[in-house]
Amino acid sequence: MSLYEHVIISRPDISPTQVEEIVANVTKKVENLGGTVERTEYWGLRNLAYRMKKNRKAHYNLLQINAAPAAIHEIERQHRINEDILRYMSIRVDEFDEDQSPILAKREERKRRERRD
Repeated sequence: MSLYEHVIISRPDISPTQVEEIVANVTKKVENLGGTVERTEYWGLRNLAYRMKKNRKAHYNLLQINAAPAAIHEIERQHRINEDILRYMSIRVDEFDEDQSPILAKREERKRRERRD
């Protein structure tokens, strides 16, 4: 089993419940193929650096997956078919970070600064 960080970028016009459904389907598929999803993070609706398929914003999700390479290939194949997913990226890592991702940590830091004022 290998460790992967998998990021999904989905269309902005779908609802957050549909985004959660996409993540649930990926989790179920990974578990059916003998892997586990260690952690998921929803980064929110964020601006894109450049337009993708006429969209300026997108929903971002991070999944930390412990699975065989065949499971990752199957998930990526399903992402290519799904019209709601704009982009995806799977990166093999040596170990998972136990802290929050830098994106969520930065968001919480901003919230703390706003509360002080």
